Amino acid sequence: MIVGIPREIKDNEYRVALTPGGVESLVRAGHTVLVEQGAGLGSGFSDEQYVRGGAKIEPDPARVWTMADMVLKVKEPLPQEYRFFREELLLFTYLHLAAERELTQALLARKVTAIAYETVQRGDGSLPLLMPMSQIAGRMAVQVAAHYLERTAGGRGKLLGGVPGVRPADVVIIGGGTVGTNAAQIALGMGAHVIVIEESVDRLRYLSEILHGNLTTLSSNPRNIADAVQHADVVIGAVLKPGAKAPHLVTAEMIRTMTPGTVVIDVAVDQGGCVETSRPTSHSDPVFSVDGVIHYCVPNMPGAVPRTSTYALSNVTEPYALRLADQGFARAVRADPALAKGVNTCRGHITCQAVAEAFGLEYTPLTALLGSS
Repeated sequence: MIVGIPREIKDNEYRVALTPGGVESLVRAGHTVLVEQGAGLGSGFSDEQYVRGGAKIEPDPARVWTMADMVLKVKEPLPQEYRFFREELLLFTYLHLAAERELTQALLARKVTAIAYETVQRGDGSLPLLMPMSQIAGRMAVQVAAHYLERTAGGRGKLLGGVPGVRPADVVIIGGGTVGTNAAQIALGMGAHVIVIEESVDRLRYLSEILHGNLTTLSSNPRNIADAVQHADVVIGAVLKPGAKAPHLVTAEMIRTMTPGTVVIDVAVDQGGCVETSRPTSHSDPVFSVDGVIHYCVPNMPGAVPRTSTYALSNVTEPYALRLADQGFARAVRADPALAKGVNTCRGHITCQAVAEAFGLEYTPLTALLGSS
């Protein structure tokens, strides 16, 4: 199989889909890998390193897309890349289609088979290809919040951990999954008072056992959220419904009750956001203010630490990419139910129910399409 790795073109996105070591694994298995010239530079990988791994360097992105049987990316394709879509293409990347109607329509119109990293799901409900980026985003959320709390950054001038005799900042985390857990670990380690709000009582019990420090856990309901948000210095939105649009658990009315100079970090913004006042921003223009509250809503937060992120992502995506290249799409997804759950579009059909429901479009089970092969 010919595998293409284009350079990411999203604003300040420095990650790359595979490390040189990951490329070498594909080449050793007998596959051809085309890497766009300079694709790895943002992560610290030179073209020469990819060549040593057996890749062919291609200066023309159009050739990477059109020559490849499978394209590996990090972020969802942007409109200027839609022209490369075609029926024979297998696309493997983060997609977040429930928040991307235009991209969804383009994939359907060109009959692209698209597998989303974020909906590859094991039987136990875990999301192996989303987890490392969720870990990074959760940890980054706290350091970003600490920065924007500083008066010089527009914040109310509070040190996250306080000092003896002075209250620490109050950090409210909505959602106790991977993002929320990692955010809580860092915030507690920095000395903040942390409130984690989560709908699963079993998860709250687990978090209370593994997290140590000034921690409060609350069951998720509108009153608990409203009260916590009103007194928060930092609110971190960490809600995930796999494949679906995130629910607005923090309303605009709640934001109006917050003190000016406090900070909202909506990590769920790539799925539409769990804060009603959120809208996607970028690394070059990361924040905006609503009612005096600073909002940081960058969908590709891990792109700011590409060296760490690329290694973490490649570690988990490489085995799946190798399986797809070795076995082909149909055999690979038949053999692996987790990978099959990652298929969002196939032959002009939506095969992810959450995406279909987000747009009121028809859902077609993947088994119905594979059965006609």
